Amino acid sequence: MQRFFSCLVCATLVFLAVSSCGPKSSPTATPLLPTRAPAPLLQLASNAFAPGESIPKTYTCDAENVSPALQWSDPPPGTQSFVLIFDDPTAGGWVHWVVYNLPAHTRSLPEDVAPDAQLPGNARQGRNSWNKVGYGGPCPPSGTHRYVFKLYALDRTLDLPADAQKLQVLEAMQGHVLAQAELIGLYKRQ
Repeated sequence: MQRFFSCLVCATLVFLAVSSCGPKSSPTATPLLPTRAPAPLLQLASNAFAPGESIPKTYTCDAENVSPALQWSDPPPGTQSFVLIFDDPTAGGWVHWVVYNLPAHTRSLPEDVAPDAQLPGNARQGRNSWNKVGYGGPCPPSGTHRYVFKLYALDRTLDLPADAQKLQVLEAMQGHVLAQAELIGLYKRQ
């Protein structure tokens, strides 16, 4: 009889040990999560150049120095506005273009955006590192530089005056970015 109770106690302990080591406590177990589609990614492109390729001379200080046309995909739900920042990380973040409060329905910017502080639809342009409003194209002093167009979808519009600077825009955006995309181009002066 004593042997029976010993076996029963052992069996009970084994059962408890096995049941407590089931999938919910196993570090390799996959938790059951509700399935839903992943959030759409924001994509930014230009018909002027492919990602990672050279920016055509037309859009630089060596020629017409006009902004390239840009297009982007649909943003996530809740988007109220877009911000576009174009800078040169190779030159320590030299700012070439700041555009903010682009309306949520906007999906593109045309080539050669006028250097006006106020744009249609209540969009605004900020000051670049030359202290001018609007676009200033690539103009590297030497070597090949990497230029980045960054587009941000925000859940609000920014309460900033026209001609704000990049740092003011970035500060006002804090906590309001729903998605972002970037387009990288290269340029080397001839």
